[in-house]
Amino acid sequence: MTLLLLPIFLLSCAQKTEKINGISLVGSRNPIDTMDVQDLKQFHPNYVAVIPYGFIRNLNDPQIRYNVERQWWGEREEGVKETIDLMHDGSIEVMLKPHIWIWRGEYTGHMKMQSEEDWQKLEQSHREYVLYYAQIAQEKNIEIYCIGTELDAFVQERPHYWRSLIQEVRSVYKGKLTYAGNWDTYDQVPFLDALDYIGVDAYFPVSYEKTPTVESIDTGWKKWKLEMGTLSRKRNKPILLTEYGYTSADYAGREPWKSATDSLQVNERAQKMLLEGLYRNLWEEDWLAGGFLWKHFPGEFLEGDRGFEKLFNVQNKEAAQTVKNQYQKK
Repeated sequence: MTLLLLPIFLLSCAQKTEKINGISLVGSRNPIDTMDVQDLKQFHPNYVAVIPYGFIRNLNDPQIRYNVERQWWGEREEGVKETIDLMHDGSIEVMLKPHIWIWRGEYTGHMKMQSEEDWQKLEQSHREYVLYYAQIAQEKNIEIYCIGTELDAFVQERPHYWRSLIQEVRSVYKGKLTYAGNWDTYDQVPFLDALDYIGVDAYFPVSYEKTPTVESIDTGWKKWKLEMGTLSRKRNKPILLTEYGYTSADYAGREPWKSATDSLQVNERAQKMLLEGLYRNLWEEDWLAGGFLWKHFPGEFLEGDRGFEKLFNVQNKEAAQTVKNQYQKK
């Protein structure tokens, strides 16, 4: 009996895939080097998200501006390529994630054109932006390419464009594709069947306590865990947390997508408890491919260590060890 079961056991072990233990890297003003990579590797990531931002002036503007001289080095083609090379040289795989930013931080999901003419202009501008970096993704043997982030109205209003775009991207790029859907709309993306991963920016509200307890976090995750697992099985595709994270401030689990306001106090324990809870509730699920922690600053940002007390990064905070412990598990 033991001999008969052995091949089945070996097959199940062979099919088990390594989790994507990822970190989103902030594009820096100036070139980074191997010291920055070594600092990053203290957290034991096997993946990094590299983000070449494109900028739009307002919610109704159809023109995306990218790879321009005014952008920081880490967000332009030169910096993107060098960053990718540094990561690959350090045995860290990459998700390339072109990401639109609207001036004054307006939510990209509300971006909506006012005429058919402007929709077509936006599609042309977006196509050029995404295909530009898809070619770089192929050239640099990028492992995962993310074709968009939190563009709720865009994907709902123009699904045919997105399906056409995916075909064009696949004609250029031969790796895995995802789209980063927001936590409250990811299951409504009309082209999930055309992707390799169901991307989720996982800013789910899980606790309304100032400093969340284990019990409140575990209770808070039940609904979202069931929802993601059900969708993954229905679509027969793994879930990838294209972003996840918490600020180091009071009530960080209440509206995790928001930056901490001045009225909230620094609370590193809240961040630590919430990350522990996310790992405890999700990381062993077979439908979860893994995820990308939001976010990590290269060393030049942290000089003097001012202004980071309540941000999403875990560097020099209690939660740093939480991430290290989780990501070094085999």
